[in-house]
Amino acid sequence: MEEIKESLTFKGVAERLTLGITRILENMPGVVDVRFVEREPAEKRSLLSWEQKNTCILPEDLRDFYLTTDGLTLTWSVKLDNECVPLGCMMINSVARLGPLLQPVSLFSLPNAPSLADLDWEEDKTERGTGNAPAPPHFDSRCRIFEMDSCGGNGKVCLVYKNCTPGVVAQQSEIWFLDRSLCWHLLTSTFTSYYRLMITHLGLPEWQYAFTPYGPSPQAKQWASLYQPLTFSSELSLADPAADSHLNKLDPTRAFKGKAKTPVPKKKLSTQCILGSTAKSQGSTGRHSGGRR
Repeated sequence: MEEIKESLTFKGVAERLTLGITRILENMPGVVDVRFVEREPAEKRSLLSWEQKNTCILPEDLRDFYLTTDGLTLTWSVKLDNECVPLGCMMINSVARLGPLLQPVSLFSLPNAPSLADLDWEEDKTERGTGNAPAPPHFDSRCRIFEMDSCGGNGKVCLVYKNCTPGVVAQQSEIWFLDRSLCWHLLTSTFTSYYRLMITHLGLPEWQYAFTPYGPSPQAKQWASLYQPLTFSSELSLADPAADSHLNKLDPTRAFKGKAKTPVPKKKLSTQCILGSTAKSQGSTGRHSGGRR
């Protein structure tokens, strides 16, 4: 009885943390192996230690999240040809793994080795952020950047503090996405908005690229059109109205059914064979009738 109560309690906590997305995924066609990793809440002293070490104040919503669970890991797979293929992943690093994007220079590194900070140069003509577009983060000391999700190697979701001064505690933060070409894209201004965005996109591959000018890869678009048709179609129409014509229309109720054996078609007789057999039958009937006379 105690094990049943613990499993029910865990399932209730998982549904509350994921806003019921686990139950929705389990009811989707073809989705299997939905896994939610249970974690203990982070201790307050670990949060204070992180803030003192990095000279930053955690946002209130992110602090409340860590006091509920020390990070998040939710994965799910699809069944294709009787094989489970990992597809969705929702990940938020724990407090211990919420480390800076730029690691300190090691004593064993080369003296003139290039780094990400070398990508920042002062040129007023190439400086972005003009108009309504926000200025992107910098890799140097002007910003403090912490990795929240590695995105399976497709980029990095980062907690970014901009306009920082050495020795001064930073307080204002935003959630940015760093793609594989090392370009920055603003996702949300708060952690709560990003958390809802991640759950809305079901943790599909490359979902962060929907907020970039070039969008996700064609394969990621196919998965999004299959499991997230409403959100994906609206984002697609805003980004590229003509891109929908290049996608295959998939029905999830048919896509994951077993392959049915196709019946072998019977060979059709040609017209000459049919005419020849008809002439032979008529000739044989004529001979039989002549013999009777």
